[in-house]
Amino acid sequence: MNITGIACAAVLLLAGSAMAQDPEGGKAIQQITISLGTATPGGGFPIYGNGFAEVINEADPTLLIEPRNTKGSNENIPLLEAGGLDIALVAGEPCYEAFAGIGRPRTALKILTAIFSSPGMFVVRADSPYKTIRDLIGKPVAFGAKGSGLPILSRYILDGLGLKQDEDFQSIYLDRAGDGPAMVLDGRAAALWGAGIAWPGFTSVAASPGGARFIAPDAAEIARIRAKHTFLKPLTVPAGSYQNQDAPIDALGSWSFILARESLPDDVAYRLARSLHGAESALCKPRPRTRLRPRRTWS
Repeated sequence: MNITGIACAAVLLLAGSAMAQDPEGGKAIQQITISLGTATPGGGFPIYGNGFAEVINEADPTLLIEPRNTKGSNENIPLLEAGGLDIALVAGEPCYEAFAGIGRPRTALKILTAIFSSPGMFVVRADSPYKTIRDLIGKPVAFGAKGSGLPILSRYILDGLGLKQDEDFQSIYLDRAGDGPAMVLDGRAAALWGAGIAWPGFTSVAASPGGARFIAPDAAEIARIRAKHTFLKPLTVPAGSYQNQDAPIDALGSWSFILARESLPDDVAYRLARSLHGAESALCKPRPRTRLRPRRTWS
């Protein structure tokens, strides 16, 4: 995607009359409250968003990032466009569709930063008979929370294989991302679709007493998918990312982003970007259930 960075104007909601010291200039300035949209509990976005807010708030007392649970990427984009959120986490596929104007008008939202890659794959119980994507045809599969970007990623990958998500599978869409692992473990779902390294749903199934098996496209399938959907990128889940995962897993996916509403003022965007760069080492430290992996902000 040829998407450029932050260009903003207008007004941000301010946190009353709270004052804080500018970490650069030393003068007292008004503290700014910034709403951050994440997703439903049990997924990766709330964990990342909470960690991001904690680190940035500590790094810059002039900013107060307040995470909010939402339905996920598909809700975060219209909330940002309507001014209901200041910044939000959005998966790569909804970003791609929004900026390309696929199924909707092109968005004017801005990118604050890329955050982490999301290699997509299925997880099944280790004692299940399923070993390939085609083994799952006709089976109940939990494709993620209704408002998240995960079902969009799976649709593109399955489409690249000539499969239709809602016709070739018994598709299950969750109210909460955290409900998926239990459905696999108790047999209500044959598989759970997800994406990412240290993704909570995968972690839960892999840590269960019976263990887990991961299913991703093979080399020929990856080539076929990429021939149709070139924006999807080859990504590798390193060995040891999940319990008893002894070998790396080649997959396809994209990068997730923090998007900003179009009207976010330039000076606020600068302070966010400055704080993000300054706190990069803190963001990269291991945190509970995940490791945050920031990337350079876009300019």
